[in-house]
Amino acid sequence: MTWTIPNILTVLRLLAAPGIAVAFVALAQPWAGWLALILFTGASLTDWLDGYLARKWNQTSRFGAMLDPIADKAMVVIALLVVTGLFGMSVWVLIPATVILFREVFVSGLREFLGAQAGLLQVTKLAKWKTTLQMVAITVLLTQGLFEHYFGMHSFGMDAALVDDIMAGRSEDEMGLGWKYQGMILSSYGGVALLWLAAALTLVTGWDYFVKALPFLREEEVEQ
Repeated sequence: MTWTIPNILTVLRLLAAPGIAVAFVALAQPWAGWLALILFTGASLTDWLDGYLARKWNQTSRFGAMLDPIADKAMVVIALLVVTGLFGMSVWVLIPATVILFREVFVSGLREFLGAQAGLLQVTKLAKWKTTLQMVAITVLLTQGLFEHYFGMHSFGMDAALVDDIMAGRSEDEMGLGWKYQGMILSSYGGVALLWLAAALTLVTGWDYFVKALPFLREEEVEQ
């Protein structure tokens, strides 16, 4: 194992994955939400940066090639668990999250079964887009929790009629409730839509890997 900068970035991304969950265990909102968002966004950026630097500096390694997909999967899986909890196990989040988690387990099992032939399941461009879309969707959904927190805190103590007047523009919006509410709605619906799109790409890439592995899964005929 060589401690190059790309490998260090990959290790940091792997370590950041459990930090996303720990943030909500150790801290209250909004600090937990901010820390989780910073960790996930930073880790997502290193996913592109470590590969770019490894190619540019000719520092690709077997260690990096092994750890990079593990760090990606750990980050996405843990973040999905957190997002599912934040949305109260909403079916609109739970179903695409389940599809994504199932595919990751299924493809990992295929690679383990294929062993020496696992190179057949090389990461495709569509799979990279899938991962990128997953990260964008999770980032947007994490911001929804922050918008919701600040909208709730800044409208605390106001009666429903006053909030309605502010939203309708009949009263002055001193606390910025309008843009916080819009941010909450847009990040919620937009994040869920992106997550469903990511789940669709997940199914497509998973099926592609299964088709490629199918010849190795057929039972050989026994000669009589």
